[in-house]
Amino acid sequence: MATTIQIAAPPHTRSPLALWHLLSLDAPTVAALWTWFIARASHVRLPAAAPAAMALAVWIVYAADRILDASRNTDLEARHHFHHRHRRAFLAGITLAAIVLASLLTHLDPAAIGIYLLEGAFLVAWFLIVHTTRGAHRLPKEIAVGIFFSAAVFIPSVAREPALRPALLPSAILFASLCSLNCLFIYSWEHRPSGLQPHATTRLALAHLPAFAVAITTTAATLILLTHAKPISAACSLAAVLLLLLHRNRHRITRTHLRAAADLALLTPILLLPFLR
Repeated sequence: MATTIQIAAPPHTRSPLALWHLLSLDAPTVAALWTWFIARASHVRLPAAAPAAMALAVWIVYAADRILDASRNTDLEARHHFHHRHRRAFLAGITLAAIVLASLLTHLDPAAIGIYLLEGAFLVAWFLIVHTTRGAHRLPKEIAVGIFFSAAVFIPSVAREPALRPALLPSAILFASLCSLNCLFIYSWEHRPSGLQPHATTRLALAHLPAFAVAITTTAATLILLTHAKPISAACSLAAVLLLLLHRNRHRITRTHLRAAADLALLTPILLLPFLR
């Protein structure tokens, strides 16, 4: 039987932080910054088109995901309401962004494009599974986002300098864990216990979120001592601490601003710019 989803208007806000989130600009900002930061910390020279293409690609994925979520779910957040209300503008923006992205591809390393095509195939397959099934067998969204996001921001550097792959692998795993932690905190803030039960793996992680954050911080501190990718580990450690602090103060912040602040916490590379050589 077909059902009609009622989309209510989100609370009116003009906060720059809230708009940064509602316009789906938060994740693209994080992706572009980390793409550039990883290359800079690894002494890899990337063309300016690399972080620009990353920002556009991530914005397309996130905007499309939120439009689809708004069309099929009833448990919605402000970002879903916003995308539903302005879906025509977002669809036009997605089309324009795709055209610009295509023009930027000619400036990227062929090796990076090849890896991105492979990742893109997996992402499309996972995307279809997420929006067509609810099976317990699928990879939890919180873990999948961490893997895809981390792979995407590391690809430009390791494609240009393949010799860096073994050295950057621990940092890539650490950053993937941080991205998953970000998603898990957001899930815990936005979903009520009486709602749809998450994947078993997600439930296990949700039950130990503070310990997960501490583990990432400890691992990052260890990698600072053992690897050459010290700035990357330091940025991950700082971000995990900030997420934990947000979690401790979550009841003092509105839901939209809390969600935006979770991505703002991932912009810690900015704090380390003075220390980059």
